[in-house]
Formats: sequence, structure tokens, C-alpha cells
Amino acid sequence: MEIQDKTSLKLPKENLEAKDFLPLLGTDYVELYVGNAKQAAYYYMSAWGFQPLAYAGLETGLKDRVSYVLEQDKIRLVLTSSLVPGGPINKHVDSHGDGVKAIALWVDDAVNSYKETTSRGAKSYLSPQTLEDDKGKVVLSGIHTYGETVHLFVERSDYHGVFMPGYKKWLPRYKPSEVGLRYIDHMVGNVGWNEMNKWCEFYAKVMGFAQLVSFDDKDISTDYTALMSKVMSNGNGRIKFPINEPADGRKKSQIEEYIQFYNGAGVQHMAMATNNIIHTVSNLRDRGIEFLTVPSSYYDDVLDRVGEIDEELEPLKELGILIDRDDEGYLLQIFTKPVLDRPTMFIEIIQRKGAKSFGKGNFKALFEAIEREQASRGTL
Repeated sequence: MEIQDKTSLKLPKENLEAKDFLPLLGTDYVELYVGNAKQAAYYYMSAWGFQPLAYAGLETGLKDRVSYVLEQDKIRLVLTSSLVPGGPINKHVDSHGDGVKAIALWVDDAVNSYKETTSRGAKSYLSPQTLEDDKGKVVLSGIHTYGETVHLFVERSDYHGVFMPGYKKWLPRYKPSEVGLRYIDHMVGNVGWNEMNKWCEFYAKVMGFAQLVSFDDKDISTDYTALMSKVMSNGNGRIKFPINEPADGRKKSQIEEYIQFYNGAGVQHMAMATNNIIHTVSNLRDRGIEFLTVPSSYYDDVLDRVGEIDEELEPLKELGILIDRDDEGYLLQIFTKPVLDRPTMFIEIIQRKGAKSFGKGNFKALFEAIEREQASRGTL
């Protein structure tokens, strides 16, 4: 596999041209299918500082499902559970546990987005439909991607309601304070053996993405496990999807563990950006969020590797925040332990101080930390 140096992280010319057929304005929302949406909403509010936004269920005329919509700055989460036995939501939860079903992308034209992607080979998930109420209209369409994950295209320029038709404003008294999360920086997909290139080609051909950077098993490996990864990005750089696959190692890699417990390919983690990672992580830790830890020796020579940074090292060390640098600046990042009962989805907190990369210098320390957790679960 050809490895691109992380100094060449600017989008190639062809990606800037390709964006014309599928302009993406950002991540509109992420929908998770969960076993109990009410309790999941309480968790993401209490632990993560998300604010209540909208609700759909029996009270709004839905008979088969319920959805709670939460937001924090530009991040929107939709938590959906079934109200009836059987059906696709229960099947998804039974197979995968709680997990991401839909990554919804904000577009100017959902009909054209559907036509452009399906004409290039995407499998249809949702043909274009218009939802309307007295606040305007939202146009939705969708395509399948890896595993049972889908992309929805959301056109909402003519809508002025709380979220979209069919939802009402959700106004509980309980509103814990935010923790400083701002937007989704990237979302990582785990796919099976020898499937990474297939899905990278899907994003290139069907959605006009270009490869931003790649890592092979020499970059992402420890004494025991390895994986390979490529990062795909759309033209304006607002949507970035790293795609991981397992690589041969002496023991079971984190990707293999994920695929075993998720029962297939799916979203491994969401990276959420903050402007003050010390503030955000301190708040999250106080609210019960558990993070992966690295040995204190990581910090002995980290500044020799990354150079001068604005932050004091001691609070970063106390919280376990990792540091890396590329030619455009540096970044600070930390990863939670799995946030679900199954060792599947986790969340990354990232603060970029100019860097456009993904923390290659931290890979060894990070994956050794993951292996320690795998060993405690008996799945390494």
C-alpha cells in the first residue's frame, strides 16, 4: 500500500473538482438505533452535555418508533427505539447492539444528491421524499454504505421548525450544562478483511471523495495486533471518513473484536471537536466518562517529539490527553473506553491547533492502551 506522508494532507485537485456533483455542507445529524431511547437520551444529556431539542413518538402520531433529538453546538444526535415487536429497528439492535444507523449529510438538493450517487452505483435506501408541516418542508433521500450503515441526504433550506416535520419541541426541565463539544470532526468505519479499498473506492466513485492520507500495518501496529486505514474526505473537507480494516497480527485486533461484537461492519467512533480539551475532558470525567489511559512515561519525551505547545503539560498528563504534530500545527486528542455494553462504539475528543492529521504519532500508545482493555475483557 502506498503511504502518503502526512505533510501532503491538502486535498488533491481532483477532489476539488469532484465536489461539484455532490456538494456537502456538513453533518446534519447522526442517528443511533438503541434499545431504550429515553434512557439513552438521559445518558447523552447527563454525561455528555447534550441539550434536548425535539421529540417524535406516540404523542406526535408515530405508532412504531420513538426518537429523541439532542444537540450541542453543531452536533445533533437522534436516538431511536422501536415501540413494537419485530421490525428493522429491533433487528438492528439485536444484531449490533446500540449503534449508528444513519450518518445524515446536509445538502442543498437531496433529489440531485440521490440521483448523482445512485447513478454512480450506490444502492438506494430511501428514494426522495418531502416532509411538510406549517413550518415548511424537508426533503430526504438516502443510500446504503458499509454494513447496515446508511447515508441520508437532508435538504432543509425551506424549513424553519424545530428539527423536521413530525417532531415537536422537547422541553424537559432537566438540562445539564454543555461541556464544550462543537462539531463532528470525523467518523470512523470498521470494515472486514480486505474490504477497506472496496469502500474507499465507493466513496471516491459514488460520492466524489478523495483519499486524504493512508496508514498501513507498519504505521498502526503493536507487538500483538495491527490494522490498516485510509481517510476519505469530500471536496470542502467538512466530511472525513477514515475506513479501517484488520491486518495480520499475533492476536485479535481491535477491528476484529469490533466486527465480532457488532456482527459486521459499522461506525467505530465519532470524533467530536472542542476548543478547550482540558475543560471538556475534565467535565466529562467528572460526569463519569471513562477514557483510555497511557503510561505516564508517554509524557517524558512528548515535547521533544511535538515541540512547543500553548498548553501546560501537567494538566494534559493528569487527564491522559495525547499530543501530535504535523506541518500545519498540532492536535490534542483522547479516546473513551467503549460507551456501550458491547466493546464496539467509542468517542474521541479532539482539539486541533492547526493540524490537519489524525495523530499518527500517538497510534502505538493508543493501540497498546486498547489492547490492555481487550486483555481485561478476554478478547485479545
